[in-house]
Amino acid sequence: MRIITGSARGRRLITLEGASVRPTPERVKEALFSILQFQMEGRRVLDLFAGSGQLGIEALSRGAKEAVFVDAGKEPVSVVTKNLESTGLADRAQVMHMDFSAFLLRRNEPFDIAFLDPPYRTGLLERALPMVAAVMNPGGTIICEHPSDEKLPETAGDFVKEKDYRYGKILLTLYRHKEL
Repeated sequence: MRIITGSARGRRLITLEGASVRPTPERVKEALFSILQFQMEGRRVLDLFAGSGQLGIEALSRGAKEAVFVDAGKEPVSVVTKNLESTGLADRAQVMHMDFSAFLLRRNEPFDIAFLDPPYRTGLLERALPMVAAVMNPGGTIICEHPSDEKLPETAGDFVKEKDYRYGKILLTLYRHKEL
């Protein structure tokens, strides 16, 4: 797994091992960042259920101002930290070792872009989505990665589903603020 473009272009990332690990495929990551290509510069990004941190690190490499990585697992937090150090992007990142709901219940500075890619079919995405909507800037974007046969709600707080993008068995669902 590599960084596609930006200041850390071509750098390899460490990935987690095991049957339960499901990194975002390269073609899906490329498509995702094509969708967001003009929205990244200077933004504050949330990589919830961070895993290896590849989505947030790609965002930093492409000019995001700051990224916050949240994962409840000790091993993922260690991997994200190592990946940030190896890409030279650690100075613009925070890595939080905590449960997603505990993090989201803290009143943080709002986010502009949020990536939600929890383990599939666990109910975590459905629980996290409205909580994430509550910590977003009104002009923000929420992107959810989930199985293509899993239906997400039309709205989450003040955010409305704008579009689904299908890549084989993976669906990217994009939410934007209702007023935009």
